[in-house]
Amino acid sequence: MNSEKIVLSGMRPTGRLHLGNFHGALKNWTRLQDKYNCYFFVADLHSLTTAYDQTQNLAANSQAMLTDWLTAGLDPRKCTIYIQSDVPEISELNTLLGMITPLGWLLRNPTYKEQIQELLKQKYAGQMDEKSLGEKLNSIAGDEEISSFGFLGYPVLMATDILIHQAAYVPVGKDQTAHLEIARDLARRFAEIYGTPAFTEPEPLFTSVARVPGLDGRKMSKSYNNAISLGEDLETVRKKVMAMFTDPNKKKANDPADPEGCVVFAFHKIYNPNAAKRCEECKAGALGCVACKKELFALMEPELKAFSERRKSFENDTDLLHKIVLEGKEKARASAAKTLASVKKIMRITQ
Repeated sequence: MNSEKIVLSGMRPTGRLHLGNFHGALKNWTRLQDKYNCYFFVADLHSLTTAYDQTQNLAANSQAMLTDWLTAGLDPRKCTIYIQSDVPEISELNTLLGMITPLGWLLRNPTYKEQIQELLKQKYAGQMDEKSLGEKLNSIAGDEEISSFGFLGYPVLMATDILIHQAAYVPVGKDQTAHLEIARDLARRFAEIYGTPAFTEPEPLFTSVARVPGLDGRKMSKSYNNAISLGEDLETVRKKVMAMFTDPNKKKANDPADPEGCVVFAFHKIYNPNAAKRCEECKAGALGCVACKKELFALMEPELKAFSERRKSFENDTDLLHKIVLEGKEKARASAAKTLASVKKIMRITQ
């Protein structure tokens, strides 16, 4: 760690991570832990905002994700790793910040309606005609089972995660700054209401990350069934690579194609140091898709194999995982308690 400035980020525990998580976040986290005072958390409370009735695998998913983090290179000697629900101070501060959050901020949150629409589409796919689904999508509530109090208020919980550790930076994509703005707005609003600042206003930390599409060209997601999981059986990965979406206009092996619309080429940009050459070969029709996919799998195989082998050592050491979680809990609670005590004193809840 080269800086005392705090960086914070987290992930919802949905089980085994996939290559999108690995290249889109985890590799970046392993670099950040060498530069900043990093806090990385398992966002199990956030999972309840949309899956409150699906908790049967929550604890197991949290452990699986932690194992993937350690395998990817997160080092508890360099960063603080903890489970969100292990830090009750987060829930208490979330309640206090919720008291001062205008409802309009949440209703105007640009991703609120988008997420409701996506959840409804998944829930009612094939069950409703297009008109009926459109009417439900256009309602503010959308669906009483989805539009819960917790779902509406998740930006406050997200802001709490950031503010409670006085995070200076939050790694985000340039299209993901809306929630960070709510954290900044809440920090300023608190100071305006109570006359004393209590929080560091977080800044976005824009870092270069690889875009990893799913097998079908959409965002990689287990819910779309288009993901390659970390540590997945290599033969299964090979089959998935061979089934990847390519340019539909390329009918024959020697037909020219558009590599920018090809999932296989998107992976070549990650794994192939000669991706620029491959781009030109694709445009010229110098290589067929089958050969291109075979080469891609050969490039991916060493990293995926090494990940699987490293992961086994963590999977079999439950005592180590428990120790890491316990130590992370203590560090995170100590940090959170300082902020919460200051907030309660400024709000005159305590003397």
